[in-house]
Amino acid sequence: MLQLILPEGEFFNDETEEFIVTKACVLKLEHSLISISKWESRWKLSFLNTTEKTTNQSIDYIRCMTLNPPEDDKVYLSITNKQMELINAYIADDMTATWFKKELKTPGGIKGNIITSELIYYWMDSHQISWEAQKWHLNRLMTLIKVHTVKAEEAEAKSKKKRTPANEIVTRNRALNEQRRQALGSKG
Repeated sequence: MLQLILPEGEFFNDETEEFIVTKACVLKLEHSLISISKWESRWKLSFLNTTEKTTNQSIDYIRCMTLNPPEDDKVYLSITNKQMELINAYIADDMTATWFKKELKTPGGIKGNIITSELIYYWMDSHQISWEAQKWHLNRLMTLIKVHTVKAEEAEAKSKKKRTPANEIVTRNRALNEQRRQALGSKG
């Protein structure tokens, strides 16, 4: 969670050409699947695939991240560039010690598709990840989904190695049948 302290202040809004006075407040922000889901329901865009967001979209995402909404919505307009950099750094933070040797496809194995909150919820469901994880920092949740995907691929590869190829089974069975025919003096 990121805490953002917004001091009491007065500033000029260029869009409305008026002075705005805001009270001091502390915003508690969480970059989570819930936040993304709220934002996507408003903007009808994929949050993760929309790289260039407008100022309004960025401010609205901060609203969606806020766990303790302020009394006056105008406080979001007082967020400074330095605070935006802090927020962006928080969003980009891995929030985990886990790393991968090679770059992976998207966690569900779907390369190049648009990733929406519903797709992430699907991955959570298919990997039987607790719904509590939707409140985690998104990057941590995505890492857990990748871990599930990697481990499932490793288990599948391991089980394939244990399987005897079909042509080997057929060859072995023919040899056994031939031995039995010779031992019993049978033609078939």
